[in-house]
Amino acid sequence: MFVRGEATILHADLDAFYASVEQRDDVRLRGCPVIVGGGVVLACSYEAKACGVRTAMNGRQALALCPSARVVPPRMEAYSEASKAVFAVFRDTTPLVEPISIDEAFLEVGGLQKIAGSPPEIAETLRRQVAADVGLPITVGVARTKFLAKVASGVGKPDGLLVVPPDRELAFLHPLRVERLWGVGAVTAGKLHALGVRTVGEVAGLGEAPLVSFLGPAAGRHLHALAHGLDPRPVQTGTHRRSIGSQRALGRRYRSPEELDTILAGTVDRLGRRLRGSSREDGRGRVCRTVVLRLRFGDFTRATRSHTLPVATAHTPTLLGAARTLLTTALPLIEEKGVTLLGLSLANLDGDDAVQLELPLDAHSGPALDVALDAVRSRFGAASVNRATQLGRDQGLSVPLLPEHE
Repeated sequence: MFVRGEATILHADLDAFYASVEQRDDVRLRGCPVIVGGGVVLACSYEAKACGVRTAMNGRQALALCPSARVVPPRMEAYSEASKAVFAVFRDTTPLVEPISIDEAFLEVGGLQKIAGSPPEIAETLRRQVAADVGLPITVGVARTKFLAKVASGVGKPDGLLVVPPDRELAFLHPLRVERLWGVGAVTAGKLHALGVRTVGEVAGLGEAPLVSFLGPAAGRHLHALAHGLDPRPVQTGTHRRSIGSQRALGRRYRSPEELDTILAGTVDRLGRRLRGSSREDGRGRVCRTVVLRLRFGDFTRATRSHTLPVATAHTPTLLGAARTLLTTALPLIEEKGVTLLGLSLANLDGDDAVQLELPLDAHSGPALDVALDAVRSRFGAASVNRATQLGRDQGLSVPLLPEHE
């Protein structure tokens, strides 16, 4: 695995993004614990985190932990504008920017030393520029690899700069908890803890063969490489999003199959419109091959179900049919455990110009009706045309997306 010799990769990550925007725009919130969202915590400030509040926590539980918290409704348009302003700073810093989400990105700054300074100097300049131009705190990690740069930014939060020198990588990485490794969630962490493995250094000490036998070939090799600081991936620009998704926190009350179907149909409608390109800056459409249903249950366990279509499509009824099939297969588990989150992703995306046209070529076999409805919604608003089952129902929040750049 090839790893470059210098620490030239930056991982820039805005701190408590939604909450920081709220504190920036309302001086009364500065220095106070802030919770964005009511029924479910969408984001929280570091003052609230210090009380134990976490993202996706139930609102009542959050207020019990932090009674002095100020609860504010989310303002997605404000977050989207702030994200665009921050990414303008990123692209003024270097042309090699790989967006990860609306509040974080990798930047490659190798080769800029003569015109902009060393990578740590560039990182500090970027932090000052984001603070001056956008008014938001941002943490930057600097390292040789994307993985180490991301870990460094996580350790350096909030509002910090952390550099991992090439000769100190393992000394920095190995004392950290195994949860810092990409791909180690609650389930994998539990398996490693059962073995008495709690730090990255202890993962590295196991060796590749035991990890493969215990976690499987893909996960075992992946964690073995990361535990040794190996990550050959370069910063990639001009890449298209390979999936799009949306999820809805449902709280802990009972949801009937009919109510879940209504939520699912609304989610498919929104994702289908986004897929076809009516909300994309470049106006180009996408088609997808795989529909993925994601569920979180009342006991905090999760499940994923997926279905790959025979032909890539952006046709809403086809996508909805696949999603409904997945939901139907999951209903016994939902009845047993309860469901607190429902999410849907459309994956294996491709350009709509890559579709092989098939007979019969009529309006019912493709997204012609969908495109017409998209045009109406684009001109008169998202709620101008809707399913009868969606009338009078809360459609949930539409989380801002990071625009793709060619």
